[in-house]
Amino acid sequence: MDTIRLQLDGMTCATCAVRVEKVLRKQDGVATAQVNFANETATLALSQDLDPATLIEAIRRAGFDASPAATDAEAREVRARLALRADRKRLALVAMAGALTLPLVLPMLLAPLGVGFAVPGWLQLVLAAPVQFIAGARFYRGAWGALRARSANMDVLVSLGTTAAFALSTVLLLQGEEHLYFEGGATVITLVLLGKWMERRARRKASSAIESLLDLRPQTARVLRDGEIMEGVPVEALGAGEVVAVRPGEAVPVDGVVVWGQSELDESMLTGESLPVSRGVGGSVVAGSLNGRGLLHVETTRAADESTLATIIALVEDAQASRAPIQGLVDRISAVFVPAIVVLSLLAFGGWMLVGATVAEALMVAVAVLVIACPCALGLATPAALMVGTGAAARAGVLVEDAEALETARRVNLVVFDKTGTLTEGRPEVTELLSTEPERMLSLAAAAEVGSEHPLGAALVREAERRDLPTQDLQAFEARPGRGVVAQIGGAEVLVGSRRLLHEAGLDTAPWEDDARAEEGRGRIVVWVARDGEVLGCVAIGDRIRPESLAVIASLKRRGIESAIATGDNRRTAGWVAEQLGIDRVEAELLPADKAAWVVRLREEGRVVAMVGDGVNDAPALAAADVGFAMGTGADVAMRTAGVTLMRPELGLVVAALDISAATTRTIRQNLFWAFAYNVVGLPLAALGLLTPMFAGGAMALSSVSVLANALRLQRWRSKA
Repeated sequence: MDTIRLQLDGMTCATCAVRVEKVLRKQDGVATAQVNFANETATLALSQDLDPATLIEAIRRAGFDASPAATDAEAREVRARLALRADRKRLALVAMAGALTLPLVLPMLLAPLGVGFAVPGWLQLVLAAPVQFIAGARFYRGAWGALRARSANMDVLVSLGTTAAFALSTVLLLQGEEHLYFEGGATVITLVLLGKWMERRARRKASSAIESLLDLRPQTARVLRDGEIMEGVPVEALGAGEVVAVRPGEAVPVDGVVVWGQSELDESMLTGESLPVSRGVGGSVVAGSLNGRGLLHVETTRAADESTLATIIALVEDAQASRAPIQGLVDRISAVFVPAIVVLSLLAFGGWMLVGATVAEALMVAVAVLVIACPCALGLATPAALMVGTGAAARAGVLVEDAEALETARRVNLVVFDKTGTLTEGRPEVTELLSTEPERMLSLAAAAEVGSEHPLGAALVREAERRDLPTQDLQAFEARPGRGVVAQIGGAEVLVGSRRLLHEAGLDTAPWEDDARAEEGRGRIVVWVARDGEVLGCVAIGDRIRPESLAVIASLKRRGIESAIATGDNRRTAGWVAEQLGIDRVEAELLPADKAAWVVRLREEGRVVAMVGDGVNDAPALAAADVGFAMGTGADVAMRTAGVTLMRPELGLVVAALDISAATTRTIRQNLFWAFAYNVVGLPLAALGLLTPMFAGGAMALSSVSVLANALRLQRWRSKA
């Protein structure tokens, strides 16, 4: 399905987000729709071609506005400038409302100090009217749009309450009464506007992760064409095969391979790795990394919108736009919250009238109930924490693909590790050739594995190149996942892979078994080679355990999390690695489907399983786990299948991912507590007449700001892994 993202405008609370989501889901061709109140976006999956203008028109009929989301840094910059201009207008409106409201509330503020004076009624009307109908116009527009769509939102609550206070005060003024309530409605409007302005500023700060990623990549490049350098070529216009010049101190604009030059690159903003990495001819570079002192010529391997940086940005955006499971409960509450509060306000008004209160007194209680109940904080609680949490994780080198993975990771109690390339370094080297014709065997094995992405195959090719052995052309090739490869070389069938591959072909490995098992007992992997039904021998390949693996397993144990190994390698090799690391549970000689089936069985036992892997053969297990962790140096399919990608080949990031999950979930719960606490405490006080509309408006604004401030604390999170 095609996915599109729209930028929304005009939403004032969680109820608005629910309303927009319902409208979008009713449109023909929309399979799913998710609205994120915190960053004001809608993410839609389309089951058929659909013009975004149709969706935008449907949103406008519902009383809101929308536009296609900016897709590149330049468009985002334009949107940011417009947002800043709008922000200044909002601030000017708040300042105007505050200046007119201050004289209305000043007598109340100075009374405790013994300073008594009264503002004439006609002057109160003159001061309050601009606040009510100019500064408060946005609430009327929002309320009208909601009511026209047969819905209710925060604007309905605020406009109902403040209009009632203003109308009552006007009537009392015309009747000659001295005790008026203009300050109540004016103060509520001013405080709500101030709270919304502060909320928007905090939201922009919460989404700063995306902006910082976008700032990494330059917008133009120097391209070498026909022996000349063309300046200022837009990065988006570059295709694969172009050669780009990167001067010292500049950011690399594209993903590519160095074809000339030598330098050191700072990739810390992308991978979190603090040390520069050396890159020469043949070395790969990624967009956004910072060039050191050397001049580089880089041949692009991907278009700009397919680069590593673009993928990272897309992952972070998708995670921030996605909905955590707990948000479903919040949405259901928000959908009925506003109508319920209107009913409660009417009941409070009627109740006070029954006990003998005046209309003015009962109306002030009803207004206070309407104002304190605003569900803004409730709508911000989850998405704000997710936005900041995923941004903090990205800075640490942990890319979270969706909110559900982030929320689930904190409950993990069993981590299943692939062995090769995960617990081990994934760059194995040939240690022994067990054969009567070792070089012939190695030459055939290397010829079969040319082009293979598997680390064992790459080790065979490297060893053949080191020995300068000739290799014949590969005529046919078939991968047998979890077993090895079957190739046609020089008209002969060559098998390279596990013991199981040869046994399935009916071949006898007995002559070499004793030597092979001895090598496996030393923790080495044995790759068997056969040609036209003749077993030529086997190759012993060693793969060092990652230095941090032992510390990571120990760290998981301290957290009460069990570790296990699931590998396609033989039991002896897997058992040796497990013994070195203190892992008790090992499943070896597994095919990709077997790995996934074992993960499913573990989940059926009631375990919450995380799978950590890096290869194509790990993809089924990554998908089957509650949470999949893909090593960023591994296969693309593994990263696309997993819910979390570790951008550096460091297992410590697994622990970091679990920690940020726990921290984000804890923040979500704290936010929900504060959002509900304001309402749980404030509503009874307002209904009992113990909370004036002015203080209710202040509390409502404070609730949204406190929720956002709590979420922003996650920006201080740092990985201890």
